[in-house]
Amino acid sequence: MKIDPKKQSVRENYKLMTGSILPRPIAFVSTRAKSGELNLAPFSYFTAISSMPPTICFAAGRKGKEGIKKDTLTNIEETGEFVVNVVTEDIVEQMNLTATDFPPEINEFKLAGLTPIDCDVVSVPRVKESPINMECKLYQVIHIGLESSGGSALIIGEILLFHITDHLLAEGKINTEFLKPVGRLAGQEYTTLGRRFTLERKPYKP
Repeated sequence: MKIDPKKQSVRENYKLMTGSILPRPIAFVSTRAKSGELNLAPFSYFTAISSMPPTICFAAGRKGKEGIKKDTLTNIEETGEFVVNVVTEDIVEQMNLTATDFPPEINEFKLAGLTPIDCDVVSVPRVKESPINMECKLYQVIHIGLESSGGSALIIGEILLFHITDHLLAEGKINTEFLKPVGRLAGQEYTTLGRRFTLERKPYKP
């Protein structure tokens, strides 16, 4: 079967992408508006880009037919700062509560019963209940499909500081079994770590 995305609706393309690109890690992003209000929201179009400098990106889709910016994007553009908090099995229910499209004045930290604590470098708080937090400064925003529904903004940030719960770290490596991360699937489905296996990468030998 061949499908031309130009002949489909935004929703139809979204379903094909989210059903094919999985599992996806979740960036639980905390931001602060220029006026001071806190915001906390999950994004599953999220990945790493570079190790030096350590750089990550996530995409914030635009809202409704008018393509309105999400509060997260507005806040980052205004302040140049954000924090990515890792979602685990312990806080996945709270994360889900923040996924609703609330008005800017709603504090999702309070709504979800999560604790904001000060960061060391950026003025945005991190989530205390998340075992890994990444303090980030904005590197670049790339707008895609700006004027249309289904458009998005690719937000690229440099990690300035990691916060990692002590028991997760051994010899510079994260113990994923202890971390218990949660990934996003299609629709309203999520996944935890299932079967794990190792594949050794073979070096080239001429």
